[in-house]
Amino acid sequence: MTETRPVAVVTGASSGIGAATARRLAADGYGVICAARRLDRIVALAREIDGVAVRCDVTDPADVAELADRAGTEVSLLINNAGGALGLESVAEADLDAWQRMYATNVLGTAAVTKALLPTLIDNAGQVIFVTSVAADGGYEGGAGYCGAKAAERSLVETMRLELFDRPIRIAEVSPGMVHTEEFSLTRFGGDQQRADAVYAGVPDPLTADDIADCIAWVAARPGHVNIDRMTVRPRAQAAQHKVFREPAR
Repeated sequence: MTETRPVAVVTGASSGIGAATARRLAADGYGVICAARRLDRIVALAREIDGVAVRCDVTDPADVAELADRAGTEVSLLINNAGGALGLESVAEADLDAWQRMYATNVLGTAAVTKALLPTLIDNAGQVIFVTSVAADGGYEGGAGYCGAKAAERSLVETMRLELFDRPIRIAEVSPGMVHTEEFSLTRFGGDQQRADAVYAGVPDPLTADDIADCIAWVAARPGHVNIDRMTVRPRAQAAQHKVFREPAR
């Protein structure tokens, strides 16, 4: 990775929005540190974009410390993308172990990475962009665990912006709606491809990972005095969390 480029850290970079964002930021001139648990994937990605691969489980303090050490003192952009959803059970049938894992990755892991890199980001007048979800806007049936985790992650964003109002750092949030990636729903449903496909069935042109990467890159590229507090991004077919147009089956 060329040291003269501005440096960005992208968590959850092994697939989906994270991988797309790493590629986009590299194309925009960043040296990208690709962080994720699946080392083989991020090694291939880092080779492709002339970046650096760092294996990091954001819930592991030793991994987070290693990420901060490898990132060094030049980081000016952090993309908090690691996280995800598990399950779609009602509260009455909740898998509380899955809830704990969601909270550990989306909230505690995000907080840990942010805390570790924050001094350097402030020193470099940098920016943190959190990839949350419209799930943070309110609950829906079967979504209590994920909605709660993403709402808690949003609380990090809002609180940090208040706490750091007098410091040279920008705190932003990109909140996607329905994004069709290769793994999000598949992971949510434990590898059940049929249930994962049903999420997007009949929806014309759901968002792609590249769409969200484009939004993240735009937020990152604003002048230093401009802060995008929150950008909500949905496909045209999704008017609201509960209202999605689907073409009738043929």
